[in-house]
Amino acid sequence: MKIGFIGTGVMGTGIILNLLKAGYAVTVYNRTKAHAATVLAAGATWADSPQAVAAASDVTLSMVGFPADVEQVYFGETGILAGAKPHSIVVDMTTSTPTLAQTIATKAAAQSVQALDAPVSGGDVGAKAGTLSVMVGGPATALAQVQPIFNVIASHVTRFGDAGSGQHAKMANQIMIAGTMTGLTEMLVYAKAAGLDLTQVIATVSGGAGDNWSMRNYGPRILAADYTPGFFVKHFVKDLKIALAEAQRMHLDLPATAEAARLYEALQAAGDGDLGTQGLITSYPSWQ
Repeated sequence: MKIGFIGTGVMGTGIILNLLKAGYAVTVYNRTKAHAATVLAAGATWADSPQAVAAASDVTLSMVGFPADVEQVYFGETGILAGAKPHSIVVDMTTSTPTLAQTIATKAAAQSVQALDAPVSGGDVGAKAGTLSVMVGGPATALAQVQPIFNVIASHVTRFGDAGSGQHAKMANQIMIAGTMTGLTEMLVYAKAAGLDLTQVIATVSGGAGDNWSMRNYGPRILAADYTPGFFVKHFVKDLKIALAEAQRMHLDLPATAEAARLYEALQAAGDGDLGTQGLITSYPSWQ
């Protein structure tokens, strides 16, 4: 099975390297070719457009930044659907909107191509380790065909229903992450002000009911003043805006998520959109 992959950012690079290690032939495209250097050195093949990637692939995966990027990658003149072969499969792993996922599925089906929306959770750590959690929307038949690929890059794969349902599941995930990241941040701010040993605080809380992925993975980075992105602030702002827009469409009020979005939007407005999400703590004056 020949795989195509579009998007060689932090997450995409980890995924591609695992696919190459598993013996898959992978053709890649990225808007900036220099950012694909790591995967090309590991054996991936370069293509000059998403169209060329899809034309060379049985399964084309994409993981880009924003819904507008997804639209360009799929529907552009040299986009995926311009090159996808009949009976191939396209899988968008970008965290995007349920509506866009449904549009991709409809347009793909019109040319006998199956489409899955399959956003992931697990950050750069999960991408490197091959332990991502994949949330899938789309045909069960397509998922069955790409399951061997997902088995290489993920430890959990769940189909939630038809096109768009994977994106809805990812929004639920991001709502949860918003709570754990603000909780982690304010836990450390409070513990520091109280004069506690922060390493001990993280170890102790991790052993009790407060344990969570964000604390275990990002807490040590914060203590090391490491704010490099496993997941960008600017991408988390995008995700939370999508979640809140979908909630509004369903007549839901999510005040805690709205507050998390406000905090991260302020961080981005201050010029820190390229920090990792753990960089939120730098916006608290008492942490400085």
